Amino acid sequence: MEKIFKALVIFLALCMIAPIVVIFVISFGGDGYLRFPPRSLSFQWYQQLFGDRLWLRAFATSAIIATISCIITTTAGFMAAYVFSRRQFPGKEWLLAIVLLPMIVPNVIIAIALYFLSARAGLVGNIVWLALCHAMLAIPIVVIILLTTMRGLDHRLEWAAYSVGAGTWSTLRMIVIPLALPGIISSILFSFLASFDELIVSLFLVGVGTQTLPVRIWTSLLLNLEPIIAAVSVVLILLTIAILSLDTVVKRFSR
Repeated sequence: MEKIFKALVIFLALCMIAPIVVIFVISFGGDGYLRFPPRSLSFQWYQQLFGDRLWLRAFATSAIIATISCIITTTAGFMAAYVFSRRQFPGKEWLLAIVLLPMIVPNVIIAIALYFLSARAGLVGNIVWLALCHAMLAIPIVVIILLTTMRGLDHRLEWAAYSVGAGTWSTLRMIVIPLALPGIISSILFSFLASFDELIVSLFLVGVGTQTLPVRIWTSLLLNLEPIIAAVSVVLILLTIAILSLDTVVKRFSR
């Protein structure tokens, strides 16, 4: 039975990895269209990708929005997680449920609501507003990570700091933040990735000059299936692997 279970796990893992391998191979194809297996190998799609102004602008826009979003999300999520883990107040469970609500509500419903709000306020296409909307979607991830981190910290260290006259902000700066740094870094990485890959909300809120990378990919797939999509997909896969690997290194180093 154990051998059958292992074989099933290996089979499922191969099924998940196979599409990624296919994309990698296709991205190096020398044909003028998507073909697997390719008849020749070439770097032409990567050359076109890094030489195309529209694709580079989409990369830059997504990176800027994701950076602003992860700063907002991590700051707000850290404060929320600290309060939820250290304070008792009426309605705490209800407030935590509201904070985690974006994880439960379908993104398309949130996107429609945000679109009508943004259209009335004239904020469609605004990068900072789009980053705030992405932050709202990523806040549950950050709160869950940091709540787990906060609950694993030794409260006695904070009490010791208070006992010698340290204030709340001094204790946060000198005790809590250094101890929670691995969780904070993980929150930054995952919130950046969540914003960088967000499509549904971006489809409703981007403008002509603020097209993000997922929206650019969606448009290319919908209107014209360009082979360059394979190269873009490989770059995104490598970015995701790099972020997850960095998170693993940070956790091992913290231990």
